[in-house]
Order: sequence, then C-alpha cells, then structure tokens
Amino acid sequence: MELKFNHLNYNLSPYTGLTRENWIESGKYLLTGIFTHIESMDAPVIVPRQETEVTYPHENAVGNQRKLEEMAQMFEGLARSLLIAAPLIHIDSDIEICGYSLRDYYKNQILFACTKGHPNFVGLYEDLQELAESTDPTRCFQQTVETCALVIGLDFCKDEIWSTYTQEEKDIVADFLLSYAHKNTVPQNWRLFNMLDMAFLHKEGYEIDADMMREHAQAILNFYAGDGWYRDGHSFDYYSCWAFNVYSPIWNQWYGYEYEPYIAEMYEQNSNKLMETYGDFFDKDGYTNMWGRSNVYRNASTSAFDGNMMLKHSTANPGLSRRIASGSLLQFITRDDFLYNGVPTMGFYGQFTPLVQGYSCAESVFWLGKAFLCLHLPADHPFWTAKENNGSWETLGETQVKETVLHGPGLCFTNHNANGETILRTGKVMKSCGDDHGMWNYSKVSYNSKYPWEATPSKEIESMQYVLKDTNSGNIEKCNATLWHGDREGVLYRRQFFSYDLTRETTWMQALNLADFPVEYGILRADKLRNCRSPLTLTLGAYGFPDNGTEIIRKEYQNVKAIILKGHDHTGREKQLAMTIYDGWDTIDLIHSTDTNPDSKNSIIVYGKTTRHKQYGYEPAVLISQVITKESLEDFTMDEIFPISEVIYTDKEKYGGYGPVTIKLKNGTQKTVLFEGIEGNLQI
Repeated sequence: MELKFNHLNYNLSPYTGLTRENWIESGKYLLTGIFTHIESMDAPVIVPRQETEVTYPHENAVGNQRKLEEMAQMFEGLARSLLIAAPLIHIDSDIEICGYSLRDYYKNQILFACTKGHPNFVGLYEDLQELAESTDPTRCFQQTVETCALVIGLDFCKDEIWSTYTQEEKDIVADFLLSYAHKNTVPQNWRLFNMLDMAFLHKEGYEIDADMMREHAQAILNFYAGDGWYRDGHSFDYYSCWAFNVYSPIWNQWYGYEYEPYIAEMYEQNSNKLMETYGDFFDKDGYTNMWGRSNVYRNASTSAFDGNMMLKHSTANPGLSRRIASGSLLQFITRDDFLYNGVPTMGFYGQFTPLVQGYSCAESVFWLGKAFLCLHLPADHPFWTAKENNGSWETLGETQVKETVLHGPGLCFTNHNANGETILRTGKVMKSCGDDHGMWNYSKVSYNSKYPWEATPSKEIESMQYVLKDTNSGNIEKCNATLWHGDREGVLYRRQFFSYDLTRETTWMQALNLADFPVEYGILRADKLRNCRSPLTLTLGAYGFPDNGTEIIRKEYQNVKAIILKGHDHTGREKQLAMTIYDGWDTIDLIHSTDTNPDSKNSIIVYGKTTRHKQYGYEPAVLISQVITKESLEDFTMDEIFPISEVIYTDKEKYGGYGPVTIKLKNGTQKTVLFEGIEGNLQI
C-alpha cells in the first residue's frame, strides 16, 4: 500500500507541499491500514504484529495475566486509533474507511469497551485488580493511559459521537472513566491522564474530586525543570513534548483556566517557553531525532506545536509549526519499510526490535496519532493558512552552526546548515547498570537527526558511546550516568560514569569528563579520562552507518588518522561519515554489523581505541576525536577531515592531565578546554 499525495501546494507549503487536505489523506491512509484487518463492526482494533518476543501480549502470559494483556491491547487499539479518527469524523461525519462508517464503528466500540459483560469490555479498574489478584491500592494499569486518549477523541468529535449517546450510554462511559480517574496512577506524566479524565467528566456534568485534581495538577507543575521541559521520572525526553505540553493545554481549556487559574497560567507560560527553542530541536527537513524511550511513536513529538495553539495566548509560529509537523510526517510515512501489513512497524523506520519495549503492543504505535490532532484546528486556522517557513534555517549562513543550550533539562542541540542535520547532546541521565536499552536511548554522547542510534554491534564497541574494558578482570563497563555541567566559552561540559552505582563512592568509579563543541559538519571532542584503576582499554564508536554498499577510505595526515564512509541509506539517500582520531588514541578501525541499525539491515561502525597500561603512571588523559557527516557523496576537504592546526597543553608531557588545553582549528576558530572546577557544578 503506497501513499500518493494529491494536489500538493508548493506556494503555500514551499518546503513540503503538504496542506490540510494532504494531512487528511495521510490519516485516511493509516486508518485504511488498520481497517483492512477488522473483520466486522463488532471486531476490536487488533492488528498483526511482526515482533512477538518483547511486545505484549507476551508469549509466556497465561490465565488472568493473558486476559489482562489482551484487554489492554484492545483498549490501546481503540483509543490510540481514535486520535487519528476523531478529527476526521468531525471534518466529515459520513467518512468511510474500507466500507466502515468511522462514526458508527467508534461509537459502538467505545460503548463495547466500557460495558461489562461485552466480549470487547476492557475492564473497570476494580475488575483488573481482581484479575491481577492484587489488593495493592497503588497498582496501575495500561487502561489509565488509554482513557486519556479516549476522552480527547470523544471531545474532538463530540457532536458526532458523545452528543449522540443516550444518557444511559453516557453514564456507562462515565462510570468506566471514573473508575480510572480517581484511582492510582504512575507518579509522573500519567497524572495528566487522570486530570483529563476528570476534566472531561466535570465539563459534561459529572461529579469529580476537586482536591484530587488539584493534587495531580500541582505535582505536574512541579515536574517543570525550565526551558519548557518537564522531568519525567529520572529522564527528559519527548514525553515532555507529547504528554506534558499537549495534555496541559487541553486541561487548561477544559478545566484549568476556570477553576485553577494560577496553575493554568503556569502551564501556558511553560508551553510558550518551549516554543522559543523547540523549532530548533528538529533538523532542516523537519526530521525528528531518534532519542529517548517510546521511539515507536515517531512524529508524535510534533504535537507540542498543536498543544500550544490550544492556549489562550499561543506563541507558536504557525508556518514553522506546520513545516516541522509535515516534514516529520514525511520522514516516516513516505518510506517503503514504514508499514508491516499496512500498520506502522515496531521500529523507528522498519521493524527494529532493539528499540521495542515490553510495555508496547502492536497498537501502541498509534500514539503517533497525536500528530494528527492538528486536524481539529479549522481550515481557516493560521496553522493551515500561514505560508511554511523554516525558522532558524532560513537565517543561517552556508556553513553556520546555531547552538541552543538548555540548562533546565540538560539539553544542547546544534543546527548545522552545512548538512542540514541537528545534533543533540544530553545530560541529567541516570540508568541502571546493564540497561543497554536505556543507555542507547539516553546515554550516547550525541544523537543525530539523520543517523538514528545504533544498537550494540560488539561487546567492546558501541556507536557514540564509550566502552571500557578492565584488562585485568576482563569486565566491560558502559556509561549509565551522565551529569550535566553546562557550557563555558563555547564548550559543553558533562561527566559520564561507567557502571554508576549508589552503593559506591564516585571516586571508586571509572569516569570520563566530556568536553565537546560543534564544527561545521559535526562535533569535535576533547574528553578526559578520570580512571581509578588500570590497565584498561577504551573505545568510542561513531554513528552507525547504513551499509548498502559502502566505499571505505582511510586517510592519514601528520600522524592523524581518519576513516571515511560513503554510501546510501535504505531509501537511496546519499550518506557520508568521517571519524578522525587525534591525541590520546592509539588506533582507528571499523566493524560490520547486522540487525543493529534502524535504517538498514547491515551497518558499519567506525571506532577509535586506546589503552592505558599503568595504575598510577602519568599517561595521556585527553582524548581528541571528531565525527562529521554529510548528506552527499561530495568529498570532505582535507581541512574538514583534519581540522586541527595545533593543540596547546599546559603540561610539558602534552597529556592534558591538568590545566587548559587549547585547540586551534585551521579555519581560525580556537577553543580552550578546562576541566578544573566542573566538580562544583555537576547536575542530575
């Protein structure tokens, strides 16, 4: 099934050609993939899945646990697909997909899901507790998440579905929602689900617990870290954008502005603060960076723009917002590997099991339906009528880099006009030892919008991650904690700990002080070992490179070594990557890998390697390297591959153990790296 857009308009949308009508086409396209698998009006939204080992219903789930997972799956399919269907139903109440009336199908299925005794019933909170044989009052269930999508859908096509229910039918749905709204939830972004359930019910005339609402609302407000971002658990990720900054504006409309004006005003200020820099989080093509958990949600991250437009005093730029939303939509929906049997894969592009998490089912992908909530905006809204613009990208010089540093969430992102890529460097990360999945998502030294993160190709090598091997014990360690210091004179400072563990003092942990800064096509690093024991070996990989027939070039200049890769990604797009190693490194090499790259089955990772021999011998401490990339096969210049003209050290050995290290580039740029003093301001 191939999507072909009709009537593209490059006058209104010079970057993407997409208009509101093309978004409607895209929504119908995704719904067609769903309804191809629905056998009757009574059948729930269950779609085929390619992956069966990680996602639920889990193969080893039996009895009541199996029942719990099957009920959750039914509800995910219903509620998340409704995110796409609801605005389409409101636009055209007679819309049909695969011969099914969407209005009639969802009207019936919502009632089925909420009606005890129906085969499609997904359980009241109390029913799930009984099935789980649990008396734990803090037990949470997936249904709480989906109730929120349900009430958004009900509101966005209110006239077509909710208002057509009898009072008895409304009460059935309301009783179902109340069973979750007032029950326990996960103490992070989940509180917003309960808040929206209560807000919807309240505006529809049902009694709610206002004190509970206020408690949830203040807790959400106090997760705010600054710069428009909220902390979600330990981490910062897109949940700040597709949850906190989408649900809070809806809550403001439904409840907050009238009943909790202070909190509502703060939510609005926070969303507007996000809009100041969020446009630069995407690249020149509007691409979403693969970062953080739940990457199967893809372009849902663009829903924060629509969320902002629901506020009383929205500051989002409508032309830029639509350009990014459309660019990110095209990033995924136009690829030939995006769908499996008509349904988005459990991956970022094609099926990619390393990123899949156990809380997902095949229907979870339709959280990306949040991107389609923009269709609730009327046709004459500026989001649809403003001419597309490309924000910062339109003002950057040919090889200029724009850097944005956000100290609140510990995020630094750079827009590289030379290649159109956006590179993200993160801090304030804490994951468990051995949590490879968490480290892939959060702990890489950088994330590139055109080079999605690579899973482990080898025990001793990771892409954009340091891997340390104790050569006495053979133990291999990875960085599971990244502490944020921030920027100083154009250099970003962080610290990464290998196998961080609260039961040990940090002086007994191997660590790296990170210092890096952007260059035209990428990032140049001057990191420093902070080891407590030797001997050891250390590796650092570049971005995973899609291998669909790759030219490999090795270069050396004045004892500095580099490897250049030239090839194409899965779509045939030209790709080029160069990694260069300077002081502190011994060798540079590459490794071939299979099934570890989100874009292509085969991939190559270039990596640097170094060894430290002595426990207390004064050896090279600073590790200087560079990774640059290009979206063409046009050769990098020698000065781009080997950009450093001189490195000036304080110590006579030129190891960088202490004092400033000054790096002079051939283009006239000069950066001074000084780690002394960062100890006093490391943040998590």
